[in-house]
Amino acid sequence: MKIIYGISNIKKFNKPVAALGVFDGMHRGHREIIKCAVMQARRIRGTSIALTFWPHPQKEGSLYSLEHRLRLIAELGIDVCIVVNFNRAFARISAGDFIAKILVKKIGVSYVCVGRNFRFGRFALGDHRKLARAAKKYGFRIKALKVVSSAGRPVSSTVIRRLIKKGRIREAQNLLGRRVSVLGSVTRGSSLGRVLGVPTANINPHHEVIPPPGIYAVRIFLSGKLYGGACYIGTRPTINSKNRSTRIEVNIFGLHKDIYGKFLEIRFVKLIRPDKKFPSLRALSAQMNKDILACRTLLKGRS
Repeated sequence: MKIIYGISNIKKFNKPVAALGVFDGMHRGHREIIKCAVMQARRIRGTSIALTFWPHPQKEGSLYSLEHRLRLIAELGIDVCIVVNFNRAFARISAGDFIAKILVKKIGVSYVCVGRNFRFGRFALGDHRKLARAAKKYGFRIKALKVVSSAGRPVSSTVIRRLIKKGRIREAQNLLGRRVSVLGSVTRGSSLGRVLGVPTANINPHHEVIPPPGIYAVRIFLSGKLYGGACYIGTRPTINSKNRSTRIEVNIFGLHKDIYGKFLEIRFVKLIRPDKKFPSLRALSAQMNKDILACRTLLKGRS
């Protein structure tokens, strides 16, 4: 997938089919919109484009970082992703000008895929109906997809964020249409895990929504390969440390090489236990080995 940052860098494409949206959660509804663009582009032998915005137009905390979002968009087969810098100048662009100057003049859209709840333009006055009227005027086609619902409620990034923070991983997974996951880079830590006999990689998350503290059985996607693992989220209460910030550490099964600086995606399968304080490092070490065995057993049963 080719990534274009900024409106000024947009070029004309062959029969472009554009999916419009913030796509901050890449949930089931967002995926349907992007799949629509991919399918229509293939049908007319055109170029599938995802047009997204960063930072979030509603100033909400995004479910995923931009890097993570782009990776998830790419997985669906989009040819090009245009990342629009949502700043004050862009926020002042009217809905009509967004259509005429960006969709039509800059991109030259042949087809637009959009959710029926998508709003755009100054004061969010643009919607799928305005796009439909413009389509007749400028000669492009539009597909406005129904809002995806679950248990009678619209699937939304706001709801998913709330579920993840509460530790309701399975419910969030159902709305996402895939595993709850966190993208981060591997950083150097204190090497305490190695001392305790359980080496772990310290993860710096990229502005992601993090599940509550605890031990999780996880799948880890790294350098094109999928590994099993155990993930710790918490403040390490057993260790006498002044630093009480939340840490993320993973023990990656079957990996024995240096991965400092690399990006990896942690995909949460199940909570094994909550975080807790142990009476000694020896007790902590013993529990860590039990946790890893529990994670291995669970993942083996779900292979």
